[in-house]
Amino acid sequence: MKRITLTLTLLLASCVAAPATVSSAVLATETFAVPPSPNAETPTPEFRVPPTNAAWQIQYTGEINTALNVDVFNLDLFDTDPAMIADLRARGIFVMCYFSAGSFEDWRPDANQFSEEVLGKDMEGWPGEKWLDIRRLDLLAPVMFERMDMAAQKGCDGVDPDNVNGYTNDTGYTLTYEDQLTFNIWLAESAHARGLSIGLKNDLEQIPELVPYFDWALNEQCFYYEECGLLLPFATAGKPVFTIEYELGASEFCEQAEKLGFNSIRKNWDLDEFIEACPLSPP
Repeated sequence: MKRITLTLTLLLASCVAAPATVSSAVLATETFAVPPSPNAETPTPEFRVPPTNAAWQIQYTGEINTALNVDVFNLDLFDTDPAMIADLRARGIFVMCYFSAGSFEDWRPDANQFSEEVLGKDMEGWPGEKWLDIRRLDLLAPVMFERMDMAAQKGCDGVDPDNVNGYTNDTGYTLTYEDQLTFNIWLAESAHARGLSIGLKNDLEQIPELVPYFDWALNEQCFYYEECGLLLPFATAGKPVFTIEYELGASEFCEQAEKLGFNSIRKNWDLDEFIEACPLSPP
């Protein structure tokens, strides 16, 4: 999980407006057909969504402390044992499972399944990680389908795909706004087809178009970068917003988070057990 700095080009007023409809032209590419989910011809299965007003924790490193009294737990898809997920769910806790959808990580067990054709520039500051050519769904779909199948098999309630804003970064490819919309919508529909809910990670500029497809938002450092207003379309739609701050103390953002109705916490960069949680806003 990481926060890639981007330059916002939308005004706050435009971001809180009603979500725009994505035209069918956006959902096509010039070089290949977007692979459908294997279950695309059948009705979408039911899936759980996290509560709008939720105490939550995210932990990827150290000994995972599952004893916390929370409503939502965010865990790494690959590193988490199904028994831990089952235990959390038995206690009524919603489990989000993290994986990177927009980058290649050379330490993952399925790293050898990525074609060299989709590996772009190194991700600055993250050794062993490269941006992906998200236009090549013909090559990426089998890997992403396997990851989402794994999430369903492990018992995750939803998935938290990261790095879904490559078009705003130096990936080594000329990715467009429309390329990113196509990829992100495809991810959402593929997750739903497996009975998984899905969160939108960062990608603030595309929120107006993506709110209808995603079930919650998860953002890093919106208070630090003074861009939390861009998340309001999710709150307006009655969908939960989860935010993490690393640089600010809880006293610097919790009051504002409560007013916005966001579920906000302070964490260390390595996402260990440490957490400072803001009081929940009144339901």
